[in-house]
Amino acid sequence: MSGLTLRLANAPALRIDLRQLTPAALAGMAPDAVARLSLWHGNERIALGELFTIRAQAADGEPTLTFEGDLGRFDRIGWQMAGGTLRVDGNAGDYLGCGMQGGTLRVDGNAGDFTAAAMAGGHVAVGGHTGDFAAAALPGDMDGMRGGTLAIGGNAGDRFGDRMRRGTALVAGSAGDFTGSRMVAGTIAIAGAAGAHLAYGMRRGTIVLLSARSQPRATFVRTDGNFDVFWTLLARNLARAGGPFTALPALRPRRLVGDLAVDGMGELLIADC
Repeated sequence: MSGLTLRLANAPALRIDLRQLTPAALAGMAPDAVARLSLWHGNERIALGELFTIRAQAADGEPTLTFEGDLGRFDRIGWQMAGGTLRVDGNAGDYLGCGMQGGTLRVDGNAGDFTAAAMAGGHVAVGGHTGDFAAAALPGDMDGMRGGTLAIGGNAGDRFGDRMRRGTALVAGSAGDFTGSRMVAGTIAIAGAAGAHLAYGMRRGTIVLLSARSQPRATFVRTDGNFDVFWTLLARNLARAGGPFTALPALRPRRLVGDLAVDGMGELLIADC
């Protein structure tokens, strides 16, 4: 298969929707054909070649697509992507990897709001920070992240994992307010601190905390039941993400259950000891 590299040459004045540019959609297309594709720029159409310089290179295996430059004004990168590899050597805009079904999406810099919202499969990695509602539900939807893996190398904003139903979401830094709010299932791991109202309305699922600075709500209670086998398997799986999570298998966390205000059966595993 061939790969394409799109290097930003002219930054747009308005935001650009890139949902149609996925590795599979552009596979086999010549650079001049890609340059003629049109994108919405406000209420007008603009040719892709007016914004990017495009070059092709040989690539083994699955299709690849690489963006170079600061794409902070470009939204919906990797929207409903089903396979292949997409890389952003710079920042990305809002709705990164939303509805993603499979493949790999990597961003070296920061990402905007709603990163990996409604994601169902694949792997999304953001080297820097991400905005609000990462791994959460899209506006009007009832379900947040439904599968796959999201890894944030920096900090995450508010409502991280809101309505999360399945999958694994990791934050190497800190997360904002209402982390894991209304969570239904899945796993969240945070190496730094979490903001106010942690696990608000949580019904099921697991939140792993490596920092004692994250204060659980009064509607979570301590339990001393034996969960050693479960923790051994979970800790080994999370440790594969590297960074601060490599220490997890050697720790023995405290376990709290809740949110009892909604008859929840979720759990907080605080591995700060």
